Amino acid sequence: MFFAFFGTVIIAGIIGYASERTGFTHNGYIPSIIICIGGAFLFFMISRLFHIGFGSPGMNAIISAIGALIIVPTHYRK
Repeated sequence: MFFAFFGTVIIAGIIGYASERTGFTHNGYIPSIIICIGGAFLFFMISRLFHIGFGSPGMNAIISAIGALIIVPTHYRK
């Protein structure tokens, strides 16, 4: 469980960086990484508490990080 948690944080950070690098979001690097890590951490805890998920912990991290970027906008687009 301990390694799955750190893997989730690393994958979420990579997703946050990649989304900003490719232009998917326009929040800035640090806010996008924080949003992704927060969403992945929240889903990690919920999946451990209620035994729900999308399969592997890596897939859970990817889907939850992308979901957090879509749900939590920090910059209003013009």
